[in-house]
Amino acid sequence: MPRYDLRRIRSRDRHAAVKIHEMREQHPQATLLVLFGESHMAPEHLPPLVKQALPNERTITVLQNVDALYWQAVGEEAQAVSLGPDAVCVFNSNPLEKYESYRLCLEKWRGDDQPDFSPAVYNLIFSLARCLGFRLDSPHNGTEPKYLADSLPEVVYVSESDAQGHLHEKEKAAFEHLGCVYVPRTNTFVIREFKMAHAAGEAARFLHHACKGMPHSYAPSKLEGALAHFGSRLLCPGNLEGQGDHPEGESVYRAYLEGRVTRAAVRRMFLALS
Repeated sequence: MPRYDLRRIRSRDRHAAVKIHEMREQHPQATLLVLFGESHMAPEHLPPLVKQALPNERTITVLQNVDALYWQAVGEEAQAVSLGPDAVCVFNSNPLEKYESYRLCLEKWRGDDQPDFSPAVYNLIFSLARCLGFRLDSPHNGTEPKYLADSLPEVVYVSESDAQGHLHEKEKAAFEHLGCVYVPRTNTFVIREFKMAHAAGEAARFLHHACKGMPHSYAPSKLEGALAHFGSRLLCPGNLEGQGDHPEGESVYRAYLEGRVTRAAVRRMFLALS
């Protein structure tokens, strides 16, 4: 946002409060729903002005996806956090997913015809690898994936119809359900839309194949499914349904959180051949 806009934010707060007061006078029996930018929802901005303009009205402020509050919600496995009697914050995405949406929006404003999901996908892969203690430049497969930083998949954006020419039947089914799929035989990450939990699971699938030495087939094993679920939950902890119901993967994730499974043990799972 330009600096002159930041300097004028309080005048816009006052203007909005006046308009809300006018709407209440015109529709005294209605329930008013006001959508406004996040910066205006700070405690010292629009909310107190509305209360001042309408002292006898009950108001509630609903914030969305505030970064600092997200981690509190994750810790409590909550979809919303109360901020007092007249304010609440709700969550439908995590901070990375939110800022990825901002980035894609800016690309559209610049006139880019197709979205570039590469930065988001690579960020997920590197975040998972670093979280588990993998090196990005190991010259050997064994206890590390070989040259992980140089083995990243090509990220290809395709529409629903274009996917028919890129994918086999099992891959098409995964793509239709998840909006993305990692294809080991071509080391390609095919994506239609960025859904954080699903993309994180496919990033975990890539990491598992990279650890195994990049076999060229699409035959997901039971272990691979568990690791995909684990990776999805680890990178997107607020999402309880990103990879569907997978008891084995959820068991590993819970044990990891509780310290019953170590990072080294999880690395060995990624390095296992089946």
